[in-house]
Amino acid sequence: MNLATWTERPELAEHGIPSSEVWPEYNLHGDVFDEYWGALEGELPKFQFALLEGDVVVAEGHTIPLAWDGDDASLLDGIDAALRAGVLARRAGAPVDTLCAMAAEVSPSARSRGLAAELLRGMSELARRHGLKRLIAPVRPSWKERYPLTPIERYVTWRRDDGQLFDPWMRLHERLGARVATPLPDSMRITGSVAEWESWTGLAYPEDGDYVFPHGLAPLHVADGIGRYFEPNVWLVHPQPTT
Repeated sequence: MNLATWTERPELAEHGIPSSEVWPEYNLHGDVFDEYWGALEGELPKFQFALLEGDVVVAEGHTIPLAWDGDDASLLDGIDAALRAGVLARRAGAPVDTLCAMAAEVSPSARSRGLAAELLRGMSELARRHGLKRLIAPVRPSWKERYPLTPIERYVTWRRDDGQLFDPWMRLHERLGARVATPLPDSMRITGSVAEWESWTGLAYPEDGDYVFPHGLAPLHVADGIGRYFEPNVWLVHPQPTT
């Protein structure tokens, strides 16, 4: 398995894994992501990478460097805030010391092969290459969609009888040395008209109120023709990358 950044292989940005194959449709319409996500390719290509089998992209990792002092109390409010802070730091030429994971994407045809762990190791490798002190991740828990009414503050504390974290994606991070830091109830904001939300989720929203919807990690709030959703995440802090 070879790791190549978009700086090393610019064509990977155009010939990678389609986001629609990895994420639910609604997840592609974040308010902050719509404004800042494109900067990862155009301004921070050395922090985006692919795992390749030959010339075939089987997984992609997206990251952004930002500043963080190592104190959990000063962690940002979520993935929206991290994306914005990282892009603005790049544009201002501000100092950064921490690598933040933005997305780990595995091709559907290559799942169940341990590539998610390889992506996290690749992110640690990028942090080492660039002399960054820390790797942090605002994680989207993979089974939270099964429990959309459970507050993220409780969900992230759940553990199995063997003591391991209940959520598989969180559990993998922990197995690689990460620790659970701060739950993020309002990590990613997605706002759209009722018609847009109906097209994104395949459900009708005939009146104002709160709705559970497919793949949603929390309820959607509908009022006055607008659907507002805050996706919950959790900060996981990885060990300091070794040089």
